[in-house]
Amino acid sequence: MQLTTVRHSAETRRAAYDLTPLDRESRATIPTHEAAAHLNRRPQTLRHWAMRDGSGPIRPLRVNGRLAWPVAEIRRVLGVAS
Repeated sequence: MQLTTVRHSAETRRAAYDLTPLDRESRATIPTHEAAAHLNRRPQTLRHWAMRDGSGPIRPLRVNGRLAWPVAEIRRVLGVAS
């Protein structure tokens, strides 16, 4: 069995250190790279969920062509109290 190394982008690694804890997040939505860090997924996975409506546990909002991930839904999926 061959092991593979996952290399996250610099943006994803940086977001993991600069994250506001979900229980203290005041924004209604967050960008893809922050949502991915909270969900322990790659940003591309979330983009895939957005592209294929209903393929993931959360459906993003689209604001001027950008994805905005509802914090309340991320909290729900992770079981974090608001």
